[in-house]
Amino acid sequence: MNLSELKNIDLKNLDIKDLLEKVKNSELLKDKKFLTKFGIYFSSILLFLIIYYAFINPKVEAQKQRINVMLQNEEQTRVFKGEITGLKAKIKKLQPDYDKKSKLFHSQKEVEGLYQNISDFASTNSLNIINLNKENPVAITSGKKKKNVAYFKIPVSYEISGNYLGYLKFRRALAKSNKVINFDREQITVVQGSGIKSVGTLSIVGLPDEYKK
Repeated sequence: MNLSELKNIDLKNLDIKDLLEKVKNSELLKDKKFLTKFGIYFSSILLFLIIYYAFINPKVEAQKQRINVMLQNEEQTRVFKGEITGLKAKIKKLQPDYDKKSKLFHSQKEVEGLYQNISDFASTNSLNIINLNKENPVAITSGKKKKNVAYFKIPVSYEISGNYLGYLKFRRALAKSNKVINFDREQITVVQGSGIKSVGTLSIVGLPDEYKK
C-alpha cells in the first residue's frame, strides 16, 4: 500500500483488520524516510503530551481553581454588600429611637457621672453644695396589672447655696447635659448677706435591668 492507496480508502466501509493487514504489507513500512518522519512526529506529539500533562495542565487546573475561588468570593462580597446596605438602612431607621432612649435613660455608671457634673457645675459657678444624696430608685410600672416595671425613677435630693446668678448658670449647665434631668421640686430662699439657698429634688430615669434587685 502506498500513499495514493491510503487516500482512496473509503472510511465509511472501513475494515480495521483489513486496514492493519494492508498497512503491515505496505511499502510505507519499508520507506525509511517515512518511518523517520513518522517517528519524529510521533515523538514530538508524545513529548508535547508529557510536557502538557506534567507541567502545563496542573498550572491550568490550579488557575481554574483560583478563578472559581475568586468568582465565589466576588459572589459572597456581593451578598455581604447587600446585607450591609440592609443593616445600614435598619440602623438609620432605628437611630432616632435609640438617640431618644439613650438621652433619656441613665446607667448606674452615668449616675455617678451626674454627681461629678453637679459638683463641677457648682464649683465653676461659685456655689456651695450643702447636701447631695441619691435616694432609693422608684419602680414605674406599666400594664393593667401594674406588674411590669417600665423603668426606674432615681431621685437625687440637693441643697445648694450661693449667688443667685451663679445658681441660674448652674441650672442652665445641667439643662444642657446630654442626658435628660428632671427638676421635680425646687424651693429657693434668700439668705441675708449670703445670696440664696436652693433645696429640691431632681430625678433621672434608669432602665429596669440596671436597677432591679
